[in-house]
Amino acid sequence: MLRPHPTFLQSLLETHASLRHLQARENSAEVRRQLDDVSYTLCVSTGTRTPETALAAARAQLAGVHSREDARLSA
Repeated sequence: MLRPHPTFLQSLLETHASLRHLQARENSAEVRRQLDDVSYTLCVSTGTRTPETALAAARAQLAGVHSREDARLSA
């Protein structure tokens, strides 16, 4: 399976968090649409079917990337 670039995943996670925060303050149709779009993109990018699973998969992929980078730097 192809994996999205870590920068792209990080951007999606940040956008999702920002929209969730905005939704808590202003639950407008536009914010809900944007959140749905980002959630869908996360699902497609991680090969999952639910936003919750997509968020967990994206975080796990990023954690793996950071672990590999740390290992390379300490070698």
